[in-house]
Amino acid sequence: MDLIREKGPVTFEHFMEMALYDPQYGYYTSGSSRIGREGDFFTSSHLHPAFGATIGSQIEEMWELMGRPEGFTVVEPGPGLGHTCGDMLSYFMDRECFDALNYVLVEPNESMRKTQETLLAGFSGKVRWCTSLKEVGTITGCVFSNELIDAFPVHLIVMEDAMREIYVGLDGSGGLRETTGNLSTPALGEYIRDSGLTVARGYRTEVNLRAREWLHSVNGMLREGFVLTIDYGYNARDFFSDDRKTGTLLCYYGHRISEDPFEHIGEQDITAHVNFSDLHRWGVGIGFKTTGFTSQGAFLVSLGIHEEIEKIASAGVDYAAELGRIKRLILPGGMGESHLVMAQYKGEGDPVLKGFSIRNGVKYL
Repeated sequence: MDLIREKGPVTFEHFMEMALYDPQYGYYTSGSSRIGREGDFFTSSHLHPAFGATIGSQIEEMWELMGRPEGFTVVEPGPGLGHTCGDMLSYFMDRECFDALNYVLVEPNESMRKTQETLLAGFSGKVRWCTSLKEVGTITGCVFSNELIDAFPVHLIVMEDAMREIYVGLDGSGGLRETTGNLSTPALGEYIRDSGLTVARGYRTEVNLRAREWLHSVNGMLREGFVLTIDYGYNARDFFSDDRKTGTLLCYYGHRISEDPFEHIGEQDITAHVNFSDLHRWGVGIGFKTTGFTSQGAFLVSLGIHEEIEKIASAGVDYAAELGRIKRLILPGGMGESHLVMAQYKGEGDPVLKGFSIRNGVKYL
């Protein structure tokens, strides 16, 4: 608020960046971020180890399709508590690819990194940490992210007489309020033009320009390999449908969902659904081939998550409870439908991945 009081309204993107990433007060950087049953939200990796193991089987196939390189690096930005990494590496331990594989966690938060180091202590020879993609260096392998891009700060735009941008200013009592102004960067005008966005007066939506910057960073790091992205979102047709005339912005606080980003500032998560058509279009523009696009449920079933269910049935554990957690990963009405999976490839040829064998919706991007 001090910044707004001194300099006037800021773009919503700037506000969201401060609310989530301010070194002292940001949700992800101050220690406020809480994941799991006692926190603000779940991710797939917290529901069941079968998620990481099944993703691991897809990455193993990537290694095979690339000719089994002696050095294959998995880079995971925004790895949360580190569960997916641990579950993948547990899967890889008995596989031929284990010796070739290295795992890099991109984690700028020192407190979160210490938590990950404790969880992954048994894999100390296979895991290293970096604070940014630039620090990773050039790799051959796979850049994997799960619920990363939805947390990038987004611009908010709204159609008035022309397309305008939403800013955050102060009301008469010193509280935060929305106001509109000119587009803050020519990149927004270019985005509106390139995406062919035409909407009615009053329609508002998000533009995630940070995702484009992120893809360019990945391209500079990835010599050859895949970009595997899992997040909740839509293709452009569904993202800009009339059903979403108020956008997709959501906030999470104590597993309660709201649409008010001005509550619990620094103590709640703020997210926006991912427009996967943007990722596809921007990726093609820098030389990536989109090889797969489907729901998380179809992806995990294609990869044989039922085999993990069979293991549970013979393990003597609470089968009903374990099965219930896996169902949340794959069934419609939950993460199996809300979360989408995209694979992009940089290299020669057109590899076909097993995870998209049941359904591949690239043509709908």
